[in-house]
Amino acid sequence: IVSLVRCTSTSTSTASQDEDYHSIIKDTEKATGDPTKHEFQAETRMLLDIVARSLYSDKEVFIRELISNASDALEKFRYMTLSEDEELKKKLRDSNRVLEIHISTDKQGRTLTIQDTGIGMSKDDLITNLGVIAKSGSKAFLEQLRDKDLMSESGNNIIGQFGVGFYSVFMVADKVDVYTRSSLEDQGYRWSSDGTGSYEIQDAEGVQCGTKIVLHLKTNCREFADDDTIRNVINKYSNFVGSPIYLNGKKANIVKPVWLSDPKSVTLEQHSEFYRFISGSYDVPRFILHYNTDVPLSIHALLYFPEGKPGLFEMSREVESGVALYTRKVLIKNKTDNILPKWLRFVKGVVDSEDIPLNLSRELLQNSSLIRKLREVLTNKVLKFLLEQLNKKPVEYEKFYTDYGLFIKEGIITNHIQLEKEEAAKLLLFESSHKGPGQKVSLTDYISQAKDSRTIFYLAAPSRSLAESSPYYESLKRKQQEVLFCYEPYDELVLMQLQQFKGYKLVSVEKDMRDDKAANDLTNLGDDSLKRSEVNELSEWIKNKLKGKAVEVNATSRLESHPCVVTVEEMAAARHFIRTQSHQLSEDRRYAILQPKFEINPRHPIIKKLHKLITSDPHLAELLANQLFANSMVGAGLVDDPRVLLTSMNSLLVKALEKH
Repeated sequence: IVSLVRCTSTSTSTASQDEDYHSIIKDTEKATGDPTKHEFQAETRMLLDIVARSLYSDKEVFIRELISNASDALEKFRYMTLSEDEELKKKLRDSNRVLEIHISTDKQGRTLTIQDTGIGMSKDDLITNLGVIAKSGSKAFLEQLRDKDLMSESGNNIIGQFGVGFYSVFMVADKVDVYTRSSLEDQGYRWSSDGTGSYEIQDAEGVQCGTKIVLHLKTNCREFADDDTIRNVINKYSNFVGSPIYLNGKKANIVKPVWLSDPKSVTLEQHSEFYRFISGSYDVPRFILHYNTDVPLSIHALLYFPEGKPGLFEMSREVESGVALYTRKVLIKNKTDNILPKWLRFVKGVVDSEDIPLNLSRELLQNSSLIRKLREVLTNKVLKFLLEQLNKKPVEYEKFYTDYGLFIKEGIITNHIQLEKEEAAKLLLFESSHKGPGQKVSLTDYISQAKDSRTIFYLAAPSRSLAESSPYYESLKRKQQEVLFCYEPYDELVLMQLQQFKGYKLVSVEKDMRDDKAANDLTNLGDDSLKRSEVNELSEWIKNKLKGKAVEVNATSRLESHPCVVTVEEMAAARHFIRTQSHQLSEDRRYAILQPKFEINPRHPIIKKLHKLITSDPHLAELLANQLFANSMVGAGLVDDPRVLLTSMNSLLVKALEKH
């Protein structure tokens, strides 16, 4: 985005009685001779109006733009001092001057002044850079470096990309004076404009090398002549600019850009201090990801995973990202939603990439394909990092998962790309039927122990004891088949949405039972079972009594200690429906949507007794059949409020106790 005006005065440090005071801003400039009037180009006049009114959402960003311009001017001058062109170096004025940026405020005069000791501008530079709105001096400078194959640290530190940043001053000022002197000339100049149709240039004396910009603020923008306002803006946007910034003689940018340091050189104390600075939190980071790379993009990332548990506010998807985007140490956006997926909003930190081009206001990122690439690289790095923590620090990771696992599950449910879902799924943890209580395994652990089956079985239950005593688990337990236990409400939805993992199908034990055709084979029920004819008779009778409730009634060989179960097509979706959407529906409508199958165990004493009752006491048999079905619905988690069972249960007890 911008560049343009970087320049300003040389200087001799001025010391006041306060040893820390240092300012180069002096009222020594004086315009001489007659001014020459210049008209802005037609396009420039139109764009000036756009810039001043609508380009930036916050007026305060003009300070960021001017500081960025000044920083570029310092880098240009530094590049010249390092040049191998000896003739050029001989022409430089005051080549040993200190490179710095100074800002002063004047409340009474309603002015804001920013001055740098950078390269400065000639008269032609003023016309070229400040007379044409989209003509960026920084962009042209970078092009020259590329043409000469001299891209170096100097070139990489240039922030400006387009030539509109300077014109943001007209959002807050009704007149702007620019005093500048090129580092290659002795003559200084004054540029002046009210931001409408024209500007004036005239010679000036008493001008230091570099650039000094004086903003005469509008009445409704007087807050920008306040010391505290400017300091807050510097802290927000420009705290990490490489050159020192002084505000009214005091150094303003005092926090170092830790993310640009060698990761091995940064101490835990420095990380904790920087984490508190960028996050506004008072805890310490749980995990630290300090990441630098040049391929496929130039990225300096410093990401923190909080120690503290997320609050209700943090759980909301409306919360903005905690990652700030910088380019060459200048803040582009404080909370950047599009460089990490929404589910990673709990991550705090900084991402700095000099490859990211910026559009006319640094607030909107210009090249969406590059941003998508940045997002992809960062997301993969975060997933890989968390997987490393899981493998290398399982105890610490499990504590993290307890606090932030819900975010990972959200990332799986909200993603539509299977490969990305499976990458996030590597971070999931569950208790297993093959491990003791409290011991957790990942999906990768599960398939590493899998035998012949290409299936991952899971069972949702409120607790381990209920899972282990579940009728759905009985047959798999008998086969010593490993089953993952899902205790959290959304675990089974996550696995249902995931569908498969590394070629293994994810199947709930309830669905496995519903789809098990072999379990309905009644050819070898055993001596302790109802006969096949009795099973058929009882099944038809129950189906008639449960008309409008059970869509089918079958006998199953998968049950042992339980008399019956209910199965539906997608148990996880059905339970979610019951919890969230079924309250407004009638009972008949709920059953019509759920389509439950009622499966009975022909070897169980209750079922065998029920068969006898259908002839000896039909009324008691009907009460019992309805109660068994209701109990199964509760056991399946398909009844929102189990208190509805009390009336039917009492009726059954009354009938059962009539003879006593």
